[in-house]
Amino acid sequence: MVKLIILAPCLLSPFYVYRGPKEKEYKTALEIRKVLFSLPKDWQIFAYPCPEFELLRWPRPPMSREVFERFGIRKVVEEVADFIGRVIVEERPEAIVFVGVKGSPTCGVYTTTSSDPDLYPVQKVREFFYMRKDERLAKYKDIIEEGKLTLIEGPGALFDELMKRFSELDNTFWVEIDKDNVNSGIEILKTILKKIKELTKD
Repeated sequence: MVKLIILAPCLLSPFYVYRGPKEKEYKTALEIRKVLFSLPKDWQIFAYPCPEFELLRWPRPPMSREVFERFGIRKVVEEVADFIGRVIVEERPEAIVFVGVKGSPTCGVYTTTSSDPDLYPVQKVREFFYMRKDERLAKYKDIIEEGKLTLIEGPGALFDELMKRFSELDNTFWVEIDKDNVNSGIEILKTILKKIKELTKD
């Protein structure tokens, strides 16, 4: 039977990252690919569509979950969750590992980004879109400060929906990758994969 790793697409391809990739995103993608390439043939990889890209394209300034919700991310989240759900129903995997990103407003598992959406500098969305990469990397932290974006405990918009729908499934696991400390998340992922191997062996 098939086993599924369902993961945020920016973990495979760092070019989905809202401001464009920095060195930590390149490193994270490399370490994730090392794990995936080592998997046996009964594992399949499902990198779902990036909800943030689907809503606002790329590049995007940093935003909180609340700001994305004001922009209408809920509809996109539900469509992505429907897609994931249909794959699960049709493939009937014997194990699933959901892999998200620490601090992501959509794909955070246990940690997301929060703010008061009334304080967000909405005009920055259009300005940021037309900036060169070097400008974006120089200015994105200013937007975080101006919009008073902070990390809080709790899932991002998509993973909140995924947990509501799929957390009761047998042999389902959740991993959060911290791009500032990628090795810790990689070790947790490896431990879970080892556990699944023991649980599902004949």
